[in-house]
Formats: sequence, structure tokens, C-alpha cells
Amino acid sequence: MTRIIEFLIALGIVAGLFVIIGVVLPGERHITESIETNRKMTIVYDTVNSLRRFKDWNPLLLRDPAVELKHSGPASGVGARLDYSSKEASLGQGSWEITESEPNKRVAIAIEDPSKGHDKKTSFTLEPTGKGGRNVKITQDYSIKYGFNLFGRYAGLYVSRHVGDDLKLGLSRMANMLATVPNIDYRTAEAPLTDLAIIDAPAEDLLIVTAGNVDRGEATITKSIKDNQEWIKRVMEANDLEAAGPFRIITTDFGQEKYAFDVAQPVKKKGTEGASAEALTVKIDGGAPVKYVHVAPHRTAHAKYTGHMAGLDIARNALRAWAVTGGNEVIDRPYESWNAGVEKSFTPEATYDIYWAVK
Repeated sequence: MTRIIEFLIALGIVAGLFVIIGVVLPGERHITESIETNRKMTIVYDTVNSLRRFKDWNPLLLRDPAVELKHSGPASGVGARLDYSSKEASLGQGSWEITESEPNKRVAIAIEDPSKGHDKKTSFTLEPTGKGGRNVKITQDYSIKYGFNLFGRYAGLYVSRHVGDDLKLGLSRMANMLATVPNIDYRTAEAPLTDLAIIDAPAEDLLIVTAGNVDRGEATITKSIKDNQEWIKRVMEANDLEAAGPFRIITTDFGQEKYAFDVAQPVKKKGTEGASAEALTVKIDGGAPVKYVHVAPHRTAHAKYTGHMAGLDIARNALRAWAVTGGNEVIDRPYESWNAGVEKSFTPEATYDIYWAVK
């Protein structure tokens, strides 16, 4: 009987200490980590103001690569939401939802997950830094409240290690991810793009000639395009075809001195509305360097650009930067429709539609 009483007393002392220590422990926790990147502010802000690239930097995906992700709400800004579901007991189900968004300054996100605590929030604060403010300092903070949940307060002892390590790892992965994005501000005069969008491109029939590597001069590029257009014109006439839109240039490599590209012409049977769902029967003379390609419907990043042909390389990379920042993966080669013809494309008034296919 004495031993039972002693055990109960000891148990009471332990319980009392548990309560006393628990009451003394903080009822909330706050953690902050920072990292710096040399990407443009526009790219960094658009990355954290959307959850489309969550899978590319958040450590959650390292614990369970098979976790199911579901996006809802707008693509970016307040209301953009990501729900996740994992069979891993430590992850379970949860969500991230953007609740505040201040352009180029701060994005706040509400978090729900199975861990103890409530009012879980994280935010990204962006600050120009470095010489001339060329770099961006990304500061991520995390806060959580436990109230008078003593078990939660004890769990808070490990927040710095568990959540803090995740913040460090996540920011490091984000910086590495940002380093793969072309460092072009697609919302300024550096790359004056308009009508940025992901669109559904219809099926097309193309006649294509590979121009090879030519000198990056107006005269050589113009001559190459016109010579190859002549080949395409002959094939069109021999097959009762007509143009289905402006010619386009498909870029292979835009080097310092040389430009490797293909000349392509969308075509259709004379008198028809456009490309058919099935491939055309096109006969090509054995000596013509022309090939016929039927392009299936696909998704593509698209933008309009007005300016000299020399600015197209920056414009193409700006479109790619915008597309990948929004969580899209670009594939194949980029191309432009030269809406103003050949000669006028070497003037500031030239207009183009730029495309880069995405998965």
C-alpha cells in the first residue's frame, strides 16, 4: 500500500511539473530565415505569389514524392490554394492558401496541417539588396500559436529544428530553382511583351526549310529567308496550297555571330478554311530542301512583341521566363510569326507573335 501511495505521489509530482513547465513555455513560436538571389524582382515575386512551383522547391515533396497536389482558386494572388494529400502519416493532409499579396514586397500564406497548433502562417518578404538593388533578399517567416494546449507548447520546443530546417532547405531549393529562369523582367521595357498567356494552338500544316547557320547580319538573314521562301512557294504551287498565315522563323540557336533557324510557312488547301485534323498529302520534288510537317493541337506560351528583329532573342527568353515562373515546362523550339514581312521586321515598327510550346 505504501508503494502505491509513493507511486501516486511521484506521478502527481511529474504531472505537476509537466503542467508548470507547460504553462511557462511560450504559447506561440516564430521563426525567420533568409536567402539572396540575383533574379529580377518580378520573377521572385511571381514565384512566391503563386503555388504553381510549390513542388519544385518545398521540402514536403522530398518526404513523399508521390504526394497528391491539387490547385484551386486563381493562378496567383489572394485565394490561390494548394491542397495536398499524402499516405505518409507524418504529412497526412493539408493546404496552403495565399491570404495577402503586396506586389514586389510581401506574400502571406495560411497553412493547415496535422501538426499541433493553430493559426499557422508563413510569409515571404522581398527586399532589393546588393549593388544598385540588383539582387533580392527573400525572407521567409513562420508563426504558430498553441494557446493553452500544453502538448502543443511542448511540441513547440522542436519547431526551430523541424520547421526551421524546412525553411532553410526550402529557401535554398527556391534559390537554385530561380537560377534556372532566364533573368529577364518580362513586365518592363527590357522585354516589351503584351498579351502574355498560355493558349491552345490548333492543328497546323507547315512547309519547312532548314536555313542552317547564317551570319547575324540583316542582309544575310534576309537573303536566306527569301531564298527559302522561294523553295516553299514552288512546293505550294505544285500541291495546290496557299498560305494559312504569315511565315514564321523557328529558332535553333541565336549565337554571337551566327543564327541557326528554320523558315516555316503555315499552309492549307486552296479554298479551305484552315488545317485539317489529318495530315495532307504533299508531294515534294526530290531537289527541294522542303519538308512537310503536320502539327497536332498543343498548349503554348504566347506573347506579342513590337520592335526590331534583333530584340527577338530577349523577347523569346522573356516569354520562357514568364512561362516557367508560372509553373509551366517549355518544350521544343520557340518560333515567331513575322507579321510585317521580311524587310519591315528590321525596323522598330515590326510586329511578331512569339510562341513556345509547353507540356
